[in-house]
Amino acid sequence: MAQSVETDIKICSAPILGLFKAWIYQHSILPRILWPLLVYAVPITTVEAMERKISSHLRRWLGLPRSLSSAALYGSSNTLKLPFSGLTEEFMVTRTREALQYRESRDEKVASAGIQVRTGRKWRAVEALEVAESRLRQKVLVGSIASGRAGIGYFPSTRVDKAQGKQRQHLIQQEVRAGVEEERASRMVGMGQQGAWTKWENVLQRKITWPNIWRADSLNIRLLVQAVYDVLPSPSNLHVWGKAETPSCLQCPGGGSLEHLLSSCPKALGEGRYRWRHDQVLKAVAESIAKAITTTKNYSKPQSIRFHRAGEKPTIQARARSGLLTIATDWQLEVDLGKQLKIPARITTTRLRPDMIIVSDSTKQLIILELTVPWEERMEEANERKRAKYQELVEECRSQGWRTYCEPLEVGCRGFAGRSLCKVLTMLGLTGEAKRKAIRSATEAAERATRWLWIKRADPWKNAAGTQAGV
Repeated sequence: MAQSVETDIKICSAPILGLFKAWIYQHSILPRILWPLLVYAVPITTVEAMERKISSHLRRWLGLPRSLSSAALYGSSNTLKLPFSGLTEEFMVTRTREALQYRESRDEKVASAGIQVRTGRKWRAVEALEVAESRLRQKVLVGSIASGRAGIGYFPSTRVDKAQGKQRQHLIQQEVRAGVEEERASRMVGMGQQGAWTKWENVLQRKITWPNIWRADSLNIRLLVQAVYDVLPSPSNLHVWGKAETPSCLQCPGGGSLEHLLSSCPKALGEGRYRWRHDQVLKAVAESIAKAITTTKNYSKPQSIRFHRAGEKPTIQARARSGLLTIATDWQLEVDLGKQLKIPARITTTRLRPDMIIVSDSTKQLIILELTVPWEERMEEANERKRAKYQELVEECRSQGWRTYCEPLEVGCRGFAGRSLCKVLTMLGLTGEAKRKAIRSATEAAERATRWLWIKRADPWKNAAGTQAGV
């Protein structure tokens, strides 16, 4: 234990970047600390005190404010997942596994010795083991359930009554982790500001991995975390922290909350700041779809049946593609960038200007795509509003004999893709790595544009327009 503390002190005083210190904690310090915690009888209150100290170091190394909750650092079900493990959670899992090994040891003397795993009065490993097993037995009684929008049984699961050995131990450990994560989630739900992400509907989870951290600037990661948990130095937060006299917006008399600055300021809307961000995301989405159209045109369908001679090694064939783009080869993409996009007169006459249309004259098909870059909590509202806006146009196009699809898609202003974007890409035929790249391109475009709006929040937009190309 003393050696681990000494190592911790050396890391804190080392002249290296904070990101490197955080990596050293995750991959070197944490395993070193867990071993003496397993060997000696350490109460969980001591472990929690150590985790609070570690959390303060991580916040300082990452440049995050002290007010950021530790649940934001270690939560595995958070919409923004960071690559850190909590010391308390690892301690609880380790001690529960130890109690399980004593109880189910093949050596009868060890199993009947009644060895106690001492962890203090606040939390006991034996009780946690019983709770985990009880939860697993309940899952066996309930049976298969639907997870998300997938059907029942889509994600196969192993029943604890049929698991043996290491597989059973793994299930119990996962259940202990699930209990810890439920406590974290309940704390975040009770936090009105930092826990606002729990109200996001139909938003894809975003995981920050170590390769992402090495490729990106530390300032970008810091801004992303602060924006998700609303701990950026906005006028509203500065007023609460006692750093500003008024919580007013820097551009208008409205309140200076983060939501107001990034999504609801009427002056920023009038100056075209939000429109510029919208166009940056629209450009990224359009480029991915244009690439998919080109790939589909150059794609030749493989033969349905190929026979091989005896002993001949079969050639690997590409999987058959699916999606609307595979139905025709004359798709034409038009995007509302740089010019006013209008529905072709051969289809219908309307004043509505969708963001993108994809037209196939040979099959008389029309795909209308409408992009919104809203505040993440208003994604569902934006989808319903845009769908209702174009409902009459869809009916009119169908009456003219065109098979028409209208799909709104959302990318949150802080860089989180809505499930609608995933649905649209799948409908068009983008799958696998192409789909992941398209989603990543759109989210990164939204994040970069929002970061620029935040940096220039107090500057005149005309002065900032000259350097927009560098975003």
